[in-house]
Amino acid sequence: MSDIAITFTIVAGIVVLFLSNKVPVVMVALATPLALYLTGVLDLGESLGGLGDPAVIFIASLFVISEGLDATGVTAWGGQALIRFSGSSKVRLLLMIMGMVALLTALISVNGAVAALLPVVIVTAVRTGQLPSRLLMPLVFAAHAGSMLTLTGTPVNVLISEASNDAGAGTFGFFEFALAGGPLLLGTMAIILLFGKKLLPERVSQSLPSDLSSHARTLVEQYRFWPGSTRMRVRGDSPWVGRRADELVPTDAADLKIVGKIREGRPFDAAAQPMQEGDIIVFDGDADALARLAADAKLSVVSHEQGADEALINRDTGLAEVVIPPRSPLIGQRMFPGMVTPSGDLIVLAIQRGNEQVPPGGVELNAGDVLLLQGTWKALDRHLASPEVLVVDSPDLVRRQAVPLGAGAKAAIAILLVTVALLATGALPTSIVGLMGACAMVFARVLSVEQCYRSINWTTVILVGAMMPLSTAMSKTGAAGLLADHLVASVGAFGPVALIAGLFVLTAILGQLISNTATALIIIPIAVAVAADMAISPKPVLMALSIAAAAAFLLGLPLMLWFFIVAIFLVPLIWPL
Repeated sequence: MSDIAITFTIVAGIVVLFLSNKVPVVMVALATPLALYLTGVLDLGESLGGLGDPAVIFIASLFVISEGLDATGVTAWGGQALIRFSGSSKVRLLLMIMGMVALLTALISVNGAVAALLPVVIVTAVRTGQLPSRLLMPLVFAAHAGSMLTLTGTPVNVLISEASNDAGAGTFGFFEFALAGGPLLLGTMAIILLFGKKLLPERVSQSLPSDLSSHARTLVEQYRFWPGSTRMRVRGDSPWVGRRADELVPTDAADLKIVGKIREGRPFDAAAQPMQEGDIIVFDGDADALARLAADAKLSVVSHEQGADEALINRDTGLAEVVIPPRSPLIGQRMFPGMVTPSGDLIVLAIQRGNEQVPPGGVELNAGDVLLLQGTWKALDRHLASPEVLVVDSPDLVRRQAVPLGAGAKAAIAILLVTVALLATGALPTSIVGLMGACAMVFARVLSVEQCYRSINWTTVILVGAMMPLSTAMSKTGAAGLLADHLVASVGAFGPVALIAGLFVLTAILGQLISNTATALIIIPIAVAVAADMAISPKPVLMALSIAAAAAFLLGLPLMLWFFIVAIFLVPLIWPL
């Protein structure tokens, strides 16, 4: 069997395995270079070269930069701005959703943008009384159009730019994609606004993700901090300044208990640290006893409207509910509201057993008890990963939704802007710029190394790296040239526009069946060979291919038709054949 026949057989096997959905995508991808090497089509370096390709490094780095924006609340801030500025107008809301997801997609890729805005859009739909499906479909369609605004919009754009450079036509500029992406986005918006009522489905989901944007208020009501508990601020002339708060509560005030201490938004151990002006002490107990204490100690009451929610959940400090699971080593340990955990960086604000508050004296923990803990976000992340407790709502998820523009947000935005500037000017190779941006997220302490590992979509990275050798094989063996010859012979007489149309249809069909990235890697060498056979520039052909790969929405046939029109008629005007 010739190398060309072997390559075609491997391609057919890949498509069948992708369609069957019985083998994980990653395993199919990894089997591709193995098959090419074991059959002798490629040598060892060619078979594994894709995993170290600069494009793969760049794609991985984009996931890290995207995580930096999401983890610091930049996307949460954008979501809140979306609700705030859209008002009651459904048209304005729809336009803002599509515009925002397109902008985010252009910067951090389709997956990152949609994942970040998905809960925001669902919550917005619920709050405005709209069906989520009528907002989510436009979200996805606009994200696909937005992926064509910049080089970083999708991994396919990166591969297309690299292929253009390898073909001798030079890379596409960072914003050059917008010449086609802008019309794609505007047309997508127009189609949805004009025909959305007829085309968009009316579906009601059986389950919706939790809205954690007002998580502090929810917990306040659940644990009855307000008005059952009272927050008092230590004044500058208070005798408590410089002394320990736990020593200063009168012993005869049996009905008065300190349940929390907050300094600059963070809990602290008032039994070990002297009080300072501005410290906030949370009391629970008899109102008369509290009034006498406030007068004697010169403490001022802080009302709920003065920022109780912000004191509980803010840029530095968060809350977490945990449940004591069976066989936890914490069972039998005595805990009480207001105590500092043995680690010294978490405070037990409240304990519930059977939906009833545990009294200030505390209890010995049982399986099923619920604890409300407060501490810094880092402390919560560190300690709640322990199997000793079950976390109700992930602190990381709460922080992303409830703390817009949190700690590190300014640094993350600055890193993004510098990265975009470097990519736009072409001052450095894209892979180097991506690595610099990802490393900067760690050096600026926006993300930890562990967060970087978790942020990378390894399925995408491995898929791209492992499928790249297939493109090499199709070029090396002549398989791509053979397919290009047949395509030129079939429709070449109708001109290069007809050839581009044929490639668009082929790419769009395969894109509905398998990954659009995998599709692009299969079609790219064919597109380059077609351009060579027709003696035309590979740039318009590859750009049309990129648009076809972005049109991976079978249910959006009117939109796919618009993508086809842009690819076939507008692209050759911008990038001459």
